[in-house]
Amino acid sequence: MSEGFIHVFESGDPDRTLLLLHGTGGDENDLVSLGRQLAPGAGILSPRGKVLENGMPRFFQRLAVGQLDIPDLLVRTDELSAWVATAARDYGFDPSGVVGLGLSNGANIAASLLFRRPGTLGAAALLRPMLPYPPPEELDLGGTPVLVASGGRDQFVPAEESEALAGELEAHGAKVEFIFDPNAGHGLTQEDLLATQKWLSTIAP
Repeated sequence: MSEGFIHVFESGDPDRTLLLLHGTGGDENDLVSLGRQLAPGAGILSPRGKVLENGMPRFFQRLAVGQLDIPDLLVRTDELSAWVATAARDYGFDPSGVVGLGLSNGANIAASLLFRRPGTLGAAALLRPMLPYPPPEELDLGGTPVLVASGGRDQFVPAEESEALAGELEAHGAKVEFIFDPNAGHGLTQEDLLATQKWLSTIAP
């Protein structure tokens, strides 16, 4: 059994495994039922973030709302990438078929994986993300499918932040689908879920 993160693993299609990355205050169980709903038959790998903020799990530290601790994020990104590779070996799924599905804090570390360890994710759905830091100039995402979902009434992540992330991803070769709901806040809506499910059905396993 893969060690390093408290996690949930459910076996499924070895060519398609969802890496579920919860938001602040969530845990390894938070997105499992959503993952099953969005991608029936896919494997599920869902770790719990190791950082605690006032008792709430996160994947990396922040200095304030909207102000990320970048050195910590970089270290945690490397750690998560290495752990996913180990989990693929331990559980026998194809590492090239890992699809990140991240919400808020989880979406931000998924974006960091794309920037810093691009081989970790074959695709990613980033729900309510921000631009964590500028990507390296030499980054080439080579057509990696990425969904970015933003809400116009998000009190934590202004739509401009999600748009900036989408722009950087596209500029570095990702195949980006950007969805914007002017009436949505930081929480997910039914429209988000339907769009994510549709997007997942269009990308190759």
